[in-house]
Amino acid sequence: MKVIPLSEGTFTIDKTKQFVPFDTDKDDLQQRPVGSLLVEIQPFVVITSEDVLLLDTGLGFAHSNGRLQLHQNLMDNGINPGEVTKVLMTHLHKDHAGGVASGTGTERILSFPQARYYIQQQEMDYVYEKGFPSYIPEELDCLKNAPQVEWLHGNGVIDGYIKYEITGAHSKYHQAFWIVDGGETVFFGGDDAPQLQQMRSRFVAKYDYDGKKSMELRQQWWKKGEEEKWKFLFYHDVKNPMWEF
Repeated sequence: MKVIPLSEGTFTIDKTKQFVPFDTDKDDLQQRPVGSLLVEIQPFVVITSEDVLLLDTGLGFAHSNGRLQLHQNLMDNGINPGEVTKVLMTHLHKDHAGGVASGTGTERILSFPQARYYIQQQEMDYVYEKGFPSYIPEELDCLKNAPQVEWLHGNGVIDGYIKYEITGAHSKYHQAFWIVDGGETVFFGGDDAPQLQQMRSRFVAKYDYDGKKSMELRQQWWKKGEEEKWKFLFYHDVKNPMWEF
């Protein structure tokens, strides 16, 4: 499998839930509000023998010419956005689901109309229960009746080689993915396993729905990944987008 990180840049985020661009060469984290976290925003493309998979969709920012940054990042890596066959969503927080669609208001359309989107039904329902600022419901309305969306219910397998499992760790209906193809396993834990350093330490995050469960899952995944030689993908890691044993 070929894995391509699609970095949208480095940001800080604090209790306001706003993502503020951060220049690692010039900016000082100490000058940001107390408690600010330094994160990368980094969807991934995984090219398998069967599909061009997109894992989460970034912030949904657009360039001055109106082109979605995610589309530009794909093209910069030699991939036409129309070539994406499946969009796998760990959850629908705004920094992961901002690029599911583009446009404004009732004119929003799916960013990858040729692809199938795989989303937990309970996660979509929770968007409207929880709302802003973690979710932006009006930006996700276009998913509700879109024929391209495959609504998932619990755990399962897509096309015999993509396993998905609800963890309920970072968010209530968050899911993780295992992509097994050609004797390789790519693991994407989204915000349950966002950074390499968290895999190597006993870390309970206050921002998680169930921080203790997130920590325990990371330990389990890291141990099994070492045994089975998984490739880990880290959505929020500034320095290490991927790691493999």
